[in-house]
Amino acid sequence: MSGLAHTNDTIETMIKKADILIEALPYIRKLYKKRIVIKYGGNAMINEDLKKSVMDDITLLKYVGINPIIVHGGGPDITNALKIYNIESEFINGLRVTDKDTVNIAQMVLVGKTNKDIVSKLNHAGGKAIGLCGLDGNLIKCQKHYTEVDGEKKDIGYVGDVISVNTKVIDLLTEDEYIPVIAPIGVDDEGNSYNINADTVASAVAEALNAEKLMYLTDVRGVLDKDEHLIHRIYTDEVDTLIANETITGGMIPKVTGCKEAVHNGVERVHIIDGRIVHSILLEIFTDHGIGTMILDR
Repeated sequence: MSGLAHTNDTIETMIKKADILIEALPYIRKLYKKRIVIKYGGNAMINEDLKKSVMDDITLLKYVGINPIIVHGGGPDITNALKIYNIESEFINGLRVTDKDTVNIAQMVLVGKTNKDIVSKLNHAGGKAIGLCGLDGNLIKCQKHYTEVDGEKKDIGYVGDVISVNTKVIDLLTEDEYIPVIAPIGVDDEGNSYNINADTVASAVAEALNAEKLMYLTDVRGVLDKDEHLIHRIYTDEVDTLIANETITGGMIPKVTGCKEAVHNGVERVHIIDGRIVHSILLEIFTDHGIGTMILDR
């Protein structure tokens, strides 16, 4: 009798797994051959279990016919490297002040270490990843970014604004069997390297590709209402009101505003998801309710 019960329990578990696959089927069908840009950052880049989860999720996307493009950050790695060289990290308006020595170290860390670590882990998970930065094939052309302090324009060094993205490089890789992994280093017309905010690069890449989705892996659940409940869906025409009534505050304001602009500039949908949850990418894309906040047009 116990053996029969065990068999029934096993069958029930298998049926539940099958139900999950069936739930995912319409999303797989809709996203087949479409491009999804994933901004990889936060705790998901630090915790080893979460790293593996993200790599498995991305590899699975490619195997079911979806084309993921990864844009990664690496601020903590840069800060740690600067400490080795006895260079203090200074931030103005959330951006790292970047002199020539700092940009050289940032490029060394982001391209030579962080990027290759991600590529290696994706390849180990069964994917075929290719590491890139903005210098490769003039992938990301940029110009100097100036920030504003007390109403005055301030030069913070080799920090860039994206001018253009060479989508041909990405198209060649995604149309084949490869997963592009992009470090947020850009190049200007004189060949100078610039450090660029990874969120900005992810948005620019998604817009240039007219991507189906742009996903931000963060260390928050998503956008919360005033009762701390997750808002699953926000339409772009609601964003200004949510900011005005202080539902969206602090660091979430520029992120959600950036999401709104990305949708207006050709991205179908933008997702802010909690990268601290195992398999967060799959849960957001392939389940009916999702786990984060989705921003889209009506």
